[in-house]
Amino acid sequence: MSSPKTPAPLPLFGDAPGTTPAGFAAEQPLTGETRAERLICWIERLTVTSGALAGQPMRLDGWQKDIIRALYETDEDGLRFVRTGVISMGRKNGKTGLASALALAHLCGPEAVRRGQVLSAAADRGQASIVFDEMVAFALEQPHLAARLVVRAFNKTVEDAVTGSIYKALSADARKAHGLSPTFAIADEVAQWRDRDLFDALKTGGGAHRESLLLGISTRSPDADNPLEELLRYGASVADGTFPDRTFKSFVWSAPMDADPWSEETWRMANPALGTFRSLEDIRSQAMQAMRVPSQEAAFRSYTLNQPVAADVRFLRPDDWDACAGNAEASGPCYCGLDLASGAGDLTAFSFYWPETGKLKVTAFLPSELIQAKQAEDRAPYAEWVSAGLIELIPGRAIDRAWLAVWIAQAIEGLDVVSIASDRWCLTDFLAVCDREGIALPMKPIGMGFKDQSPAITAFEGSVLQATIRHGGNPLLRWAVSNAALDVDPAGNRKLSKQRARGRIDPLVAAVIAVGTAAQAPALKAMMVTVLDF
Repeated sequence: MSSPKTPAPLPLFGDAPGTTPAGFAAEQPLTGETRAERLICWIERLTVTSGALAGQPMRLDGWQKDIIRALYETDEDGLRFVRTGVISMGRKNGKTGLASALALAHLCGPEAVRRGQVLSAAADRGQASIVFDEMVAFALEQPHLAARLVVRAFNKTVEDAVTGSIYKALSADARKAHGLSPTFAIADEVAQWRDRDLFDALKTGGGAHRESLLLGISTRSPDADNPLEELLRYGASVADGTFPDRTFKSFVWSAPMDADPWSEETWRMANPALGTFRSLEDIRSQAMQAMRVPSQEAAFRSYTLNQPVAADVRFLRPDDWDACAGNAEASGPCYCGLDLASGAGDLTAFSFYWPETGKLKVTAFLPSELIQAKQAEDRAPYAEWVSAGLIELIPGRAIDRAWLAVWIAQAIEGLDVVSIASDRWCLTDFLAVCDREGIALPMKPIGMGFKDQSPAITAFEGSVLQATIRHGGNPLLRWAVSNAALDVDPAGNRKLSKQRARGRIDPLVAAVIAVGTAAQAPALKAMMVTVLDF
């Protein structure tokens, strides 16, 4: 059975040539000899809605026009033959803006078809909504489009009253794509997808349309088996003629792994918009930070140079950490951090931080009957650190939270403790224990996700790099720092990863919590010198 034929794209705004819908503003005819040139003309009538160029007409760079010309090239019958495209480059080069403009064009512009389905999919709902937000922002700046579109923010859908076409934002769950038949789909940040099930579902779903288009946009992945890397390899084989396929186009800007990461020439290899709307000064600032901080070097290579690099390098360089080994006086307001073990017998840590002097003190806790087993399991000199007073032994085979609460209450007595910050998800049981024991502690629930931890990571790094922190050469804490690895999200936000760490990092987590909380104190925000000042 043959696939049903897709109607030819609608003329401007979905009406018969030369007509304008009642109630809509008249439009100047689209110019251009080819379908791609008419689409370029339509996109350049949109208005930039954010950034330094907000409020100005959208002007496509030459490389963006080349992408459109390649994707919308037509055959002798005037039909577009490219069905799958992949765009990969460094962040902030406008790939999402371009994809959003194309989505709008397929919803209610020159590429719209009657009752079409326009989709955007991403690893999670938050990422999927980025295209939705950008597309809606474009539309709201055009009164003739805003009047015809029904926007439903609660479920991230947009419906065009003229064409009957609908847009939906999906998270990366292949089950949600079954039964859909997209005329145009965006696969956003494919490098973050666990598998290619959703990508394949979108691709096969578009098979009912003669001119469906699936567009993947993403920075690269360190995993060679990631769906994006598979697509890029296929694109390279198409480009060199190994597998001739005129239905597939790939556009990749990626710096070679052996290129000098600090060279402006290397930056241009991954950032086609550099010098126009991609800030050269911003990349210079990122490069300067990345030269000092290993975790930021990985993020710089991954998101700015678009290299297939994993972001799990060491958190801080040993020489930067050791430069902070001095001692300081414990005076002024004190901020504490508590990292409660998720397991009954695992390492727990408590930190004290005095921002006025930079003094940082960390103590860990283990069950006394498990010290030898934990020492062998973690390959760490716990017994030695117990003798040095860096680890407190809690009687028994588990972390007794009542015992811990009493220890904390005694330890902070006489100190000007502002707060004790701890993961909100682990705090409920501990607070119940404190209440039962009649112990009042100034606990502060905090989040441990990217949103809350990225600023804390930045504050902690800044304190170390400026050598304003004084940890006294604590070997337990140095060990935790050497074990640390970071997770980085598509926006470049960072958090400590216990799953990918080389060993226990609980003492470091407690320290970061305390320093990060102090950095957020209103009276101290202006005083905190961060890595961004470099």
